Amino acid sequence: MDQKSSPFTNSASTREMRSASLRFVVLSILFANLLFGDGFASFTTHVIVSSVYLIVSVASVAVAVYFPTQRHLSALFVTLDAALVVAILYEHILASPITEDHALTTSSLVVSFILLNHVALKLERRLIVLFSTIVVLAWVLMLALMAFSHHASAHGTLLTNFFNEDLGLTISFAFTSLAVYLLARDHDRTIRQALRIEEKRMNLSRFFSPTVVADLQTASASLDLERRDAAIMFVDIRDFTSYAETASARELARVLGEYRHVVAGTVFAYGGTVDKFIGDGVMAVFGQPKPKADDAQRAMACALSLTAALDEWRNDNIERGGPCLDAGIGLHYGTVLGGVIESGFHDEFTVIGDAVNVAQRLESLASLLKSPLVVSERMIEEVPSMFGANNWVYTNSVSIPGRKASLNIAYIRRAATLASPVDYETGDMHTDIKRSSFQSLPATPLVGT
Repeated sequence: MDQKSSPFTNSASTREMRSASLRFVVLSILFANLLFGDGFASFTTHVIVSSVYLIVSVASVAVAVYFPTQRHLSALFVTLDAALVVAILYEHILASPITEDHALTTSSLVVSFILLNHVALKLERRLIVLFSTIVVLAWVLMLALMAFSHHASAHGTLLTNFFNEDLGLTISFAFTSLAVYLLARDHDRTIRQALRIEEKRMNLSRFFSPTVVADLQTASASLDLERRDAAIMFVDIRDFTSYAETASARELARVLGEYRHVVAGTVFAYGGTVDKFIGDGVMAVFGQPKPKADDAQRAMACALSLTAALDEWRNDNIERGGPCLDAGIGLHYGTVLGGVIESGFHDEFTVIGDAVNVAQRLESLASLLKSPLVVSERMIEEVPSMFGANNWVYTNSVSIPGRKASLNIAYIRRAATLASPVDYETGDMHTDIKRSSFQSLPATPLVGT
């Protein structure tokens, strides 16, 4: 996955802007120390440092606003911050007169830690290392020079002048720098782990429905094989095999890709799961892996909406000089056995059972009946309010291959001249099918072949 477009890296510019804005908080502390602090070795030096820091802060905010991608400039600003700290340390350590009491004042010490925290807020290890390395090395070097100058002036020995309170403060600063570095490192690791998880999720989403991806990632209990009620939908293109025999590979891939895009997009829009693609056939499930109270209603609304969407796709195809491909849908509601079926080599997350077979047979009946949609009586019983219109043809005791018991079904008989979908009522949901395009058949038993 491209990290530049990830949600994690997109927040980098926001974080940089926030960090730049916090510079003015640091600036207010510097001026407060300048006005109310006591024991400054040089008032002029602190005025210069505060003024330069103000200029650097304004420049940093401008860069964050107008050049958010120029991350290398952050290193420049951090270097300038470190140089300002070194200037303050120099004023207190080396520029002061040689005395027995040469400890750092609170004002000069607090500036070092404040700016270290400011750099740490960027959560970039390289900047923390850059800032702390400059400050610590300069600090230790100045302490060594101070110890030598004190020793030369007969103010104690070289060791006692070096190993003093100031060195302890330097070590404290170094340990604090190490701590914030480790925090930034842990943050980076967390981001990388999140990116890897997101990349895996994106890879899984190419092959599994959105409702399944999260369960696959976490090995959820919903993957366990168990019986549940679900709505099963089968979709298939009529005479696609004949078309595929003469179509070019590129044209075939285009048509099949567009068809699958329409079907999968509609199924996902209604919270369904694409169980599998079987050539030009699609099997979708509502209620797997996690059943909901409105599975049947969403499945029915999806089937009606998909009927309209496939009609529109067919008409667009014809207008572009493509083939006239009708599709049929079979929809049934019943008990399935759903979950991961293991084989030892290639496991499959799917549903099986009589309800699946019935839905597939209903889709086959759609071809025989020249209907865009055939549903079972069980589906009608689940959502009776969606069958109130007079657009349905009801047929009892329909025999289907491979099943002893007959079925009562309802289907839509569409005229071959249907050109464009318009209103089709589904309770509080609406799709587009022209009511005048349906033709009634006698309600006599049909025998599938």
